[in-house]
Amino acid sequence: MSNIGLLVVGLLATGQTPPATLPEQLKQKPENRLLETNATQTNSIVPVAEITPPEFILQEQNINNIPDEFTKHKYKNILLDRYKINVIAAQPEGEKQQKFTNQPDFSQHLENPSAISREDLKIPPSLGAGISPHDVKSQVNQQVVKITEENISSDSNNQMSKVTSVSQLDDVQPQDWAFGALQSLVERYGCIAGYPNSTFLGNRVINRYEFTAGLAACLEKINELIANNTNNTVTEEDLILLQRLETEFQAQLQELQERVANLEAQTEELQTNQFSPTTKLVGQAIFSLQGTNSTDVDLFPRDGKPERQGKTNLNFTNSAQLTLATSFSGKDLLLTSLASGNLNSSAPYVYTNMGRLGFEADTNNNDLVINELSYRFPVSDQIGFVVGTAGVNPVNTFRGINPLEGAGEGAISLFAQRNPILAIGNSTGGVGFDWQISDRISLQGIYSAEIPSFPNDTNLGGIFGGRYTTGAQLTLAPTDNIDVGIHYLFSHSPDGLLGNGIGDAQLISPFAPSTAFNTHAVGATATWRINPNLQLGAWGGWTHSDPVNLSGSVETTNWAVFAAFPNLGRPGNLGGILFGQPPKITSSTLPEGYNFPNFSDGGTAGGREDTSVHAEIFYRAQLNNNIALTPGVFIIFNPDHNAANDPLIVGALRATFRF
Repeated sequence: MSNIGLLVVGLLATGQTPPATLPEQLKQKPENRLLETNATQTNSIVPVAEITPPEFILQEQNINNIPDEFTKHKYKNILLDRYKINVIAAQPEGEKQQKFTNQPDFSQHLENPSAISREDLKIPPSLGAGISPHDVKSQVNQQVVKITEENISSDSNNQMSKVTSVSQLDDVQPQDWAFGALQSLVERYGCIAGYPNSTFLGNRVINRYEFTAGLAACLEKINELIANNTNNTVTEEDLILLQRLETEFQAQLQELQERVANLEAQTEELQTNQFSPTTKLVGQAIFSLQGTNSTDVDLFPRDGKPERQGKTNLNFTNSAQLTLATSFSGKDLLLTSLASGNLNSSAPYVYTNMGRLGFEADTNNNDLVINELSYRFPVSDQIGFVVGTAGVNPVNTFRGINPLEGAGEGAISLFAQRNPILAIGNSTGGVGFDWQISDRISLQGIYSAEIPSFPNDTNLGGIFGGRYTTGAQLTLAPTDNIDVGIHYLFSHSPDGLLGNGIGDAQLISPFAPSTAFNTHAVGATATWRINPNLQLGAWGGWTHSDPVNLSGSVETTNWAVFAAFPNLGRPGNLGGILFGQPPKITSSTLPEGYNFPNFSDGGTAGGREDTSVHAEIFYRAQLNNNIALTPGVFIIFNPDHNAANDPLIVGALRATFRF
């Protein structure tokens, strides 16, 4: 689901890099975490039976919009011209585009992209399958489609009945000679149809253009009778009356014909250019320019003296992702994504993973990989499931709370994307669910493995082997302006790495033998929408890890506070500020020689003595619906929780193209 919300494939979660003279430190394995969803959250719990899709799903562009003169008149009630038009309708003003983060309804957008929405037109069930532009130039249409207001009766599923007199249409006032003339024609030739309750046009008087559409229907009907020479049915007096009406409404008849021609042309263009009646193709491309300052690094925290210098060049990189979103029933969703990129982690060059960017995408120098293959479907009105071999993990299954989230449109750092405990396990494939318990309460659950396709050693991979994660999130909306997510995760690690890729992700000394750990993680994220242009939020997380074959345990904490400024400067823009602490080992009670905080000084028990602080600011300028430019900078004070290290400054300029 959101809100996408894109191209991080094969993220390299690198731990601390040791010097050549020391034994090789444990390295975190490449992450294949997908790009996150959903930059902005709605004011209430998302509708039922939905699984939040990944971020790369875009806001629905309503292909039923008709951007011509039809939008100037709210034709919710009209007549039909037999050969010219079936339904004239306008997109309601202010209607918001549907997101995939809401329950997907592909019945309008995928099943027949060229059809005019029945829901937008409020067509009642009595019209069966409805009227679409495909019916243009079809058989003679002798009916009048009437778009009703809320007063459509409960028996509206009955078939339409012919109206034999204009006076039977309750809301038509015969104050002009033309109404009387049209009435007499309707009575004799039955060229207009209405609804069983005899209402027409709601509770307002028919306007001149709508009357013209009715006149056009009668003209077509009588022309047909003349062409068929049906026993000289049409009298000379009626022909004279028609000629007078046609002269009186000549300008409106011509305008109606022009509008119909425009609608037919646009319909034909939509049918010609549509990608697929069941599949949408969406994508995102990112160009980015980034670099860091030069820092002195105390790689071995025992004497407080720096031994290394960390720095990255100013570099220009790219990443891209194409996603096929397919629906078979109108409520399910099959996501297939291909990604490519060449922005890898800066951790090996600055000797800390705290400077990582949220839009990293290293696919082995732009190799093409599948980073999403999942199927989402409802089993009831309240419960939906997701299953897949790629892209199924807590990040993409739990509903997002952080308004700064989004690799293509949110904050620029990895830390600012979300509570780091949600990335524990670096999982990719599995099964999840989303249960809408009530209007304000929902529950999401997940089981996911890091390498579910691995067929051999269960210590390395498989569905129930290697690194795997299971957990749940309780999502609450106590008020219309507050969202809260309460997280719990259990993760098994075969090598002592948490797999979250940021901060203290390594639990054991690199000099100690590899040891498996079981981790319990709890945390919460909350956001308060003070007004449409200001949101405040915070998160906190705590982990407790027990080694499988050793005594003792390791605990970490992390926290952050943030502010989001939607529509800063102009609608669609987003400003953000974040201040927080990346994951930090606060306690390690493993046997001597196994503890990571003091690994270079005997590996004795204890936690980190110093604390890193992350401060970030960014501004996304939405240039148009498809292009955004985001400059940003963040500073890590006391990188790697070591006060002897110089502050690390990371700057980036990200250009995001969505289509």
